[in-house]
Amino acid sequence: LPEAMISRNKEYEQGFISSDEISEHYRTEFPELQHDEFLQSWNAILLDFPEYRLKFIQKLAAEKNYKLILLSNTNKNHINNIKSRVDFFEDFKNCFDSFYLSHEIGLRKPDPKIYQFVLDQHNLKAGECLFIDDTKENTDSAAALGFHVWNLEPTREDIIDLFTTKSKLF
Repeated sequence: LPEAMISRNKEYEQGFISSDEISEHYRTEFPELQHDEFLQSWNAILLDFPEYRLKFIQKLAAEKNYKLILLSNTNKNHINNIKSRVDFFEDFKNCFDSFYLSHEIGLRKPDPKIYQFVLDQHNLKAGECLFIDDTKENTDSAAALGFHVWNLEPTREDIIDLFTTKSKLF
């Protein structure tokens, strides 16, 4: 993608422009693109969320041994798509002590400000936190602030392996 489009995507993920504005931007760049086609292609990167992962997160939440905080680079189009496809979205969201979406807080990973925001909101120390993400740029940024990190590789690792493969972090 050209730099201008990447920049516009980042603005959208930070909530600085609306869903209509991002759609209009792409449809201006690609006049043959219809709104529904834009949404379909925009949401094509979203993966399935199997119910066994929900059960894992629910178990962690119920045990109350850890503060669970979700921090996601996302946007309204993606959240609306997920809500329409995943019947248990609210159950998932309710597992977390806090649920931060980039488009709602005006910050996005890997900007160190987003990690500092979470630390400040919860009076946490980075060295006492584990940050899990599937993007190396994001885990590298968190690690630079002192977080323990797991750069999860989704093609060969799963979050449910947290206590078997990453136990040395605890």
